[in-house]
Amino acid sequence: MRFGLDRLLEEAALRAPLHGRRLALLAHPASLTADLRHALDALAALPELRLTAAFGPQHGLRGDKQDNMVESADFRDPALDIPVFSLYGEVRRPTDAMLDTFDVLLVDLQDLGCRIYTFLTTLLYVLQGAARTGKSVWVLDRPNPIGRPVEGLTLRPGWESFVGAAEMPMRHGLTLGEMGRWFIRHFGLDVDYRVVEMQGWAPERTPGFGWPLLERTWVNPSPNAPNPWMARCYPGTVMLEGTTLSEGRGTTRPLELLGAPGLDVPGIVAAMRTMAPPWLAGCRLRPCWFEPTFHKHAGELCAGLQVHVDGPAYDHEAFRPWRLVALAFKALRQVHRDYPLWRDFPYEYERDRLAIDLINGSEQLRAWVDDPAAGPADLEKLARADERAWREAREDILIYR
Repeated sequence: MRFGLDRLLEEAALRAPLHGRRLALLAHPASLTADLRHALDALAALPELRLTAAFGPQHGLRGDKQDNMVESADFRDPALDIPVFSLYGEVRRPTDAMLDTFDVLLVDLQDLGCRIYTFLTTLLYVLQGAARTGKSVWVLDRPNPIGRPVEGLTLRPGWESFVGAAEMPMRHGLTLGEMGRWFIRHFGLDVDYRVVEMQGWAPERTPGFGWPLLERTWVNPSPNAPNPWMARCYPGTVMLEGTTLSEGRGTTRPLELLGAPGLDVPGIVAAMRTMAPPWLAGCRLRPCWFEPTFHKHAGELCAGLQVHVDGPAYDHEAFRPWRLVALAFKALRQVHRDYPLWRDFPYEYERDRLAIDLINGSEQLRAWVDDPAAGPADLEKLARADERAWREAREDILIYR
C-alpha cells in the first residue's frame, strides 16, 4: 500500500497545484517515506517545491520529548535554513505570524486512532487558523493503526481540552484525513482542504487490522508508542494517566501494562471475570511484575497486568480496551475499597479538572467507577448509545470503504 506522502512524492500530477506556492510541513519523527526518509527531507529534495517553514506537534518535529507538558522550542533547520515552529511550546495554536510563512500547509502525522492523542487537536487548531487567514491545508493521509472499531463515551460539550478536541468517542475509527473532514463539517469551517489519499489501505485485513504489518516499518509517533500493540491497547490504557496506577512508562512496554505496589492482582482479575466476562474478550491478560525506571512508582516493584494483543487470542472485533480498563478500575474498587485511585495533578495545562475526567471527556466514567451501585450494564448502556450515534455521524465522511 502507499501512504499519502508516498503518492505526493511519486505522482507529479498531485504536486502540480503546489508549484509556485509557499509550503510548510507539519510532521513528527514517524513522518517517513516507505524507505524511511523523513518527509521534510524528501519534500525538500523536489526542486519544484518551495518549503518555507515547518511545524512540530507534541514531542517535536524530529526529536523525542519524553513526557506530557515537556515543551519543544522553535528553531531554524540547519540544513534547509527555514523556521521550525513548535505547536507544543509557548503556543499550541499557530499564530498569525506563523501562518504568514506559507500558503499551503502539508500535514503528515501518524495518528493512533484515539481521541486523546493530541495530534487530532493540533489538526483542528491549524484548520481553524487556516480558515481564519485563507490558507490551504493538505493532509497526507496515513493509516489508523487500530482500524475502524468505535468505542467509549462521547466527549460532552464543555469538556473540550487539548486531549479532547470535540464530541467524539475514545476510539473514533477515522484516519487523520477523514477527521479533518469531520472537523470542517462539525465546526462549520470555510477552508481550502484536501486529502492526499492512501492507496490499498485495508483496515479489516489480518493480521494488521489497520496497520500494514510486514509492509511498513513502525516508527514511534511519540516516545511511548513503540509498536502497534501499544496502539491497540491505548484507548483503554491511556486512562491510567489519570490514576495513581502505573501505565508502564519507564518500562519497555509502556501503555500495555497496568499496576502498582501492593495490588491484589489475582483478586482484581477474578472480580473482572465475575462482573463482565465479555469485556475481557479478544486479548490475554498476564499477571506480571515490573519496576519502572522513571515516572510513577519509579524504582518500586509493581504488581500488575500486561494486556497481550499480539498472539492467536487477539480478536479485533471483540477486543474493547476502553471497557477492559474501566472494568479493571471497577474491580480495584471492590478489592481495595479505599485505594487512592484518581490522580490530582496538572494535566495537559489543565489544573482545575481531574485528569481522568479530561481524558474521558466528562465525569461519567469516574462516577460509574466510584458508585458501588452501578454495574457494567449501566456503563454499557451509556457507551453503546454514544457509539451508535458516532457510527452514524461519521458515515458520510469516510474515504476508505
